[in-house]
Amino acid sequence: MPRMSRRTMLHATGILTAATGMGVLKKSPIAAADGTGRMRMLGLDPGTKMYYRVHLEDAETSLTSEPVLGSFTTAPTQPGNIRLHWSGDVVGQGWGINPELGGMTGFATMAEREPDLFIHSGDTCYADGPVSDIVRLDDGRVWRNLTSPAKDKVAETLAEFRGQYAYNLMDDNYRAFNASVAQIVQWDDHETLNNWYPGEVLDDKRYTLKSVDTLAERAYRAFHEWQPLDEKMAVEGRVFRKIAYGPLLDIFVLDMRSFKDANPRAGSKADRDGHILGAAQEKWLIEGLRSSTATWKLVAADLPLGIVVPDGKSGDQEAVANGMPGAPSGRESELARILSAIKQVRGVVWLTADVHYTAAHHYSPERATFQNFTPFWEFVSGPLHAGAFGPNKMDDTFGPEVVYVHAPGEEHQNTSPLDGFQHFGEVDIDGDSRELTVRLMDTAGTVLWEKTLQP
Repeated sequence: MPRMSRRTMLHATGILTAATGMGVLKKSPIAAADGTGRMRMLGLDPGTKMYYRVHLEDAETSLTSEPVLGSFTTAPTQPGNIRLHWSGDVVGQGWGINPELGGMTGFATMAEREPDLFIHSGDTCYADGPVSDIVRLDDGRVWRNLTSPAKDKVAETLAEFRGQYAYNLMDDNYRAFNASVAQIVQWDDHETLNNWYPGEVLDDKRYTLKSVDTLAERAYRAFHEWQPLDEKMAVEGRVFRKIAYGPLLDIFVLDMRSFKDANPRAGSKADRDGHILGAAQEKWLIEGLRSSTATWKLVAADLPLGIVVPDGKSGDQEAVANGMPGAPSGRESELARILSAIKQVRGVVWLTADVHYTAAHHYSPERATFQNFTPFWEFVSGPLHAGAFGPNKMDDTFGPEVVYVHAPGEEHQNTSPLDGFQHFGEVDIDGDSRELTVRLMDTAGTVLWEKTLQP
């Protein structure tokens, strides 16, 4: 969106044009939210390509900026072909926007494939990851970043958190992608800081503010200002919500960050009953999946299920799996209840990112110690533009089989985007057969692995 001085009272004015003709003119004030704004357009024709232009208008002088153009496709009400992409992890580990390489080219690759939707699975920015102008690789190569004051240090103030999103929008590919693809965005940890959990008190010399709850509150505000998320549409005004996308698809967007228990507790053998969603979100997800009439129910999870994601070297755990095979314990207890409750629900597929590699996991009670569930798939993608890691160890509690993985390997961690291992996933739903095809891809556009699921 175009920007003007924050000291000026502004209105955003939008003109929406459908393929069949002109739409409506709407104004929305934006001055109080760091120069960002949002408009909710109601009554649009379903399944229709919409074109829009937006400009900023000074409320006092009526002077306007140059317009910004964009397009999106509205959700269908009838069965038809659907294509969506998902990934996560943008500008992580100091790998920022490199003009010499054309910037964040993964967004351009996705845009060329014309998805209807993009699910950003979290780590939409790295508020804890400063960006320097030059990064020297071990082999002598040099990575050159665009820089900004907000990326000079870890984010602590509201202005610094806001600056993380402003930095990403310096990339031409990202701005063009935003203008052409509808997005469903969730958050993970790096919008605040690495592996955070509620109530945490930092022991990190980079931070003068040690209260993670205070940092998360500021990060949450910046996230909602700069991302296309309407708090009124989310449960309790938070992040988790359901997106209905016609008769073939429902998307359940989780928040596995705001309500999780402490990471040290999650790694304790003594903890038999933990949580990562919390009681209200657990109940919402179970009821939503049970009542859904869509052919496919995609669960967009910002953390993986069976991948062991250590938080440091002390045995603390960041995600669901705790690395202790056997009966579910800790956060696994919550997942066990969910999987048991939705045992009769067909068409549930899990999508995630977070671990900075791509993989296909098949979970089956035949291989599991906990067996009261129906087999299902979990597909992992990312990073979209960050350091590459993995693969991680798996926890056997729910019987995962690693059917495919593409990662740099244990001896080559935090590889730069120069070395590849940058990924996104693609989901195609056929409007006639209702088959769902998943492709794990790299950001050069290569299909690495493909699987078609039957309805």
